[in-house]
Amino acid sequence: MAVQASTARAPYAADPGSSRGRLHAEPPSSTRSVFRRDCDRVIHSTAFRRLAHKTQVFVFHEGDHYRTRLTHTLEVMQVARSLARALGLEEDLAEGCALAHDLGHPPFGHAGERALDQCLAGFGGFDHNAQTLAVVTRLEKRYAGFDGLNLTWETLEGLVKHNGPLLDAQGRPAALYAAKGIPAEIADYNGVHDLALDTFPSLEAQAGAISDDIAYDSHDIDDGLRAELFTLDELAALPLAGDILAEVGASYPGLEPARRTSELSRRMITRMIEDVAGETRRRLAELAPDSAEAVRRAGAPMVGFSKPMAAAERAVKKFLFERMYRHERVMHIMGDAEGVLRDLFARYIENPEALPAEWRHTLPAEARARARHVADFIAGMTDRYALSEHRRLFDLTPLLR
Repeated sequence: MAVQASTARAPYAADPGSSRGRLHAEPPSSTRSVFRRDCDRVIHSTAFRRLAHKTQVFVFHEGDHYRTRLTHTLEVMQVARSLARALGLEEDLAEGCALAHDLGHPPFGHAGERALDQCLAGFGGFDHNAQTLAVVTRLEKRYAGFDGLNLTWETLEGLVKHNGPLLDAQGRPAALYAAKGIPAEIADYNGVHDLALDTFPSLEAQAGAISDDIAYDSHDIDDGLRAELFTLDELAALPLAGDILAEVGASYPGLEPARRTSELSRRMITRMIEDVAGETRRRLAELAPDSAEAVRRAGAPMVGFSKPMAAAERAVKKFLFERMYRHERVMHIMGDAEGVLRDLFARYIENPEALPAEWRHTLPAEARARARHVADFIAGMTDRYALSEHRRLFDLTPLLR
C-alpha cells in the first residue's frame, strides 16, 4: 500500500507557533520557524561536521563507501521527514530530532561508548543520549549570549526521550535507566529546564526514533554485504529480507549482486515506512488525540511497527548482531579502538598537560568533574583525531585493521 502524503498539519502535530520556547529567550526569525532554526543550528554546529569522521560500524580507512555517523544521520533524517509528511506532522521538528540524535556519540561507534563508560564507571558512566544533550546545551560555543545551541524545548525533549519516558508515574527512573538512574547531565539540565521526563515525546520525535531503526537495518545490511561478512543467500532465510529478495529474483532473474543489494535496501526502507505509517494511523485512530500534549500523555508510543513487522525487524537485528556487530573481524578492530580511548583517558587524567590549552585551562579540580571534562573532550574527537592523539602520546598505536 502506498503511503499518501498529508497536505495539512494534523491536530496532534507539534505547532511551531505554540512551542514552549528556548531556555534563553531570543527574538523570532522573520524567515524561519523555530523548528527550522533548530535544524539549521545543528547543521552548522561543529559536532555535526565531526560526524563525517566518526565510525558507524567500519573505521574510516576500511573503505570510502561505508556509512559514517554523518551519512547515517542523513539517512535517518530522510526517513523521519518521509514519515512526518505521511502522517501530517511537523516536518522540521522531525528533521531536527533526527539531525541531532547522534551528536553525542564518541569516536569508533559503540566501541567508543563502551570505552568511555568503563572510564567513567566510578562517576556515573557514559550515555550517548546524555552526551548529546551536553553538546547542544553546553559544549557547543558559537553564540555570544549562551553556551550550546539554545534549541527549542520540543527538540530537546525529542533528544532526551529518544527511547521513551525516563521516569515512571511515581518519578522513579524507568526503562534503560531503572538500574543505574538518570544520567547527571540530564538530571541537572532538567532541574533548570523541565523536559517532562515522565511523558512520551512528540510524534515527530517518535518518528525520528523509529527512523533510526529503519536506517540502521537497511544500511547495515548494505555495509555488511559490501564487507563480505555475510551473503545475499544467507539473508534469504530472514523474514522481510527473504521476501524482498524473492520478489526481486522473480522480476529480475540473473540480476547482478550489487543491484540486488540496492533493491533490497530501498524496498526494505519503503516497506518499513509504509508499515509504520499504517500502524501509527491505527493507533492514533484508537486514541483520537486532539493535540500534541494528548500524545505525550498517551501512556504508550503512538509511532511503531505492526506486530508482524516488529517480529521481522527483530529477526534482522538479531542476524546483524550475530553476523556483523559480533563478527570476529569487527570485534578485533573495535577492541583495539576501545583500548585507544582508554589509553587517552588515563593519560589526560594523569597528565593534564597533554590536553590542548583550551581544555587544560578549564580543567576542574574535583575528581568527578575532571573525569567528565576529559570524557567530553574525548567524546568530541573524530576517529582520525583520536588515533593522531594516541600516536602523539604513545609509542605504539594499533592500526585498527
